[in-house]
Amino acid sequence: MYVLLVYDIKEKRVGKMLKLCRRYLNWIQNSVFEGEITEVKLKEMLAKADAFLDLEEDSVLIFKSRSQQWLEKQVVGLERNRLDTFL
Repeated sequence: MYVLLVYDIKEKRVGKMLKLCRRYLNWIQNSVFEGEITEVKLKEMLAKADAFLDLEEDSVLIFKSRSQQWLEKQVVGLERNRLDTFL
């Protein structure tokens, strides 16, 4: 499946979430990630995040699609991290 993940986390925990998400998905903008991921890997990532998230203060939104082809993305302005750029 293809996911778009967005989080709003208190500053003292944001670094942990950033590092965790970078292991599973592609960073595209501040607190925004996207990419192909299996249901098992998504559950694994969320289980690891559960260890430090405070559900009274933090939020994580996950938008799921069958594949990237079913998701139309429009960028207005500067695209922070283009996924089609290889070094």
